[in-house]
Amino acid sequence: KKTGITLELQTVSNEDSTEALTSGLASGDLPDFIVYYLDDSGRPEMKVLNKAAKQGRLTDLTKMLKNTKIYSKYFKKGYLPKDTKDNIMFNKEQDGTYLVHMGINRHPGQEERRTVGGPYVRKDIMDKLHINPASIKTSKDVEKLAEKMKEHHFKDDNGKEITPIGPTAWGGDDRTKFYNDLVWTGQSDEKFLNKGKKIVHESQTDYPLKRVHYVKDLMKKGLMTKEFYTMEENKAKEGLVNGSWGIVSDLHNYVTENQSMKYVPLGPLNTVKGKFRVEKPYKSGANGWAVPSTTEHPEDVVKLADFLASREGKLLGQYGIKGRDYTLDKKGNPHVKPEVLKEVENNPDEAKKRGFRGAGSYWADHLGYTDIDNKADFGETEYGDNTKTKKTTPEKIADMWHYDEKQKHAKIVNGLTVKSFLSKYEYGEDLEVALDDYSDAIKRAYYSQSDKEAKQIIDSAKQRLEEAGLNQFERYVENQRDKKGTQIIY
Repeated sequence: KKTGITLELQTVSNEDSTEALTSGLASGDLPDFIVYYLDDSGRPEMKVLNKAAKQGRLTDLTKMLKNTKIYSKYFKKGYLPKDTKDNIMFNKEQDGTYLVHMGINRHPGQEERRTVGGPYVRKDIMDKLHINPASIKTSKDVEKLAEKMKEHHFKDDNGKEITPIGPTAWGGDDRTKFYNDLVWTGQSDEKFLNKGKKIVHESQTDYPLKRVHYVKDLMKKGLMTKEFYTMEENKAKEGLVNGSWGIVSDLHNYVTENQSMKYVPLGPLNTVKGKFRVEKPYKSGANGWAVPSTTEHPEDVVKLADFLASREGKLLGQYGIKGRDYTLDKKGNPHVKPEVLKEVENNPDEAKKRGFRGAGSYWADHLGYTDIDNKADFGETEYGDNTKTKKTTPEKIADMWHYDEKQKHAKIVNGLTVKSFLSKYEYGEDLEVALDDYSDAIKRAYYSQSDKEAKQIIDSAKQRLEEAGLNQFERYVENQRDKKGTQIIY
């Protein structure tokens, strides 16, 4: 009713999002706009999207975006993070603006919500052992803690002996924060770091072997589940709910299965560079959209996007319908109806049918989730805070972790990740494949039969990286950094 536009969304089912995007663009049978994953320009989608733009398959949105209320902010100096500005939105190798990056916060260094991610540990176990979870600072500390758990034969809710170290809350995966001090990387988790002025990839250090030896030792002692990297999500979640893991290798304070605070944050662990410190980008983005050149009225897509990104549009997309889902206070801020909050908590599948973000339906995010400042727009950081009278579990966990204090001392960097240079590097495609192969090789090494076999796997992956031009790429990034004064986000 507000825009005169009817929106119909279609989801493409494909395990590989890049493959789905490539197939869609190649077919030529495209909708009025397309949406894709894109947290930074180092993602594999970028080369597909850039190619499509150069081939004339996408619409130049420059003039249309400049004539909007919200998206026109993207053209203001300092509004966009450097990677979004230079490599995605206003790439000098393109003759226009074809890709729109989403999830941009209104202010630098601003956090949408107080999220505490990383390894978590069963609180009751730490209480019984008289150990402060925050005192665990190294991978050796984690191993000693796991050994104590095994010695004490702690049980889960079903009376079965626990596994000291379990997978992430979402299943088997290789997450850095579990063994921060054994991974040669920074916050971007790309496995690149600096040695002085030199940019060095993890394969050129002894950290892969150190980490593999550590993991194999944990598994051999029965301290870590052998499905640490392979477990299905439903089994991992079941273990989380039942308290079957002493330590969950990755979790965050908004996961609904931990609202009883059975698990609390562990650490945080130090990094290979020393004491843990929060590092965050000046601003960051997530996801993106573009308009195919076959779209008859691209201006309508931009019109809808600008409405959904406005306060009025966000109110609809995030809070639903006034009167049915929320009321407004004297300041015009939404107060979610208590019965709606109850439904969201107790019957999420039914609540989702209400059709807005707070209830678990994210249709408006595709075009409207940007220029984010929920506190300024709605008087609350998190959906429902204006209505809730007690501190929520996420807030309690954030306070326990001293979130606000850590943010005060955070390092903010407005720069580019190392991988974001791949799209402009002559042999970037080959190297990107080799970097992916390296990650797969590490996982194989974890399950190798011996240290000798593990070393062979890692050496082979390192050789492939060198053959794909890793050394030359590192010098290329150093050159670009020094020539343009670009800050590197590791």
